[in-house]
Amino acid sequence: MYTPSKNMIEYNTEDNVSVEEFKEVLIRSTLGERRPVEESTRLSKMLKYANLIVTARDKGQLIGISRSLTDFAYCTYLSDLAVDQAYQKQGIGKMLIRLTKLEAPQAKLILLAAPDAIPYYPKIGMEQYEFCYFLDNVNDLDK
Repeated sequence: MYTPSKNMIEYNTEDNVSVEEFKEVLIRSTLGERRPVEESTRLSKMLKYANLIVTARDKGQLIGISRSLTDFAYCTYLSDLAVDQAYQKQGIGKMLIRLTKLEAPQAKLILLAAPDAIPYYPKIGMEQYEFCYFLDNVNDLDK
């Protein structure tokens, strides 16, 4: 557990975040616009198969989350970084990234930025990489 002295936000690594609180913080952060928030089964799997979850809580309420997949040696894919809009611009996202990186210090931290967040990451010291590819539908491989 890490609690900075200047506020009451408590940071932890967790493996028991509920689907409902995950859904709510996604919605309150606007990341819910790009996540399957109406599909509880998918959200449950997203939590179950993530192997590194760092949370920010204010008096127990989930107000930020970093959900990652990592091998703890070479790469960490930070799949979701969500901070409740009411708590943004206080350094919570940066702290979630810092604590995620500290859990796997040798691994390169990788993420895909939400469109509105693209200007944020260079400001906090992350380097942009030009090449990224994704595949949503396996049938697209045949095109």
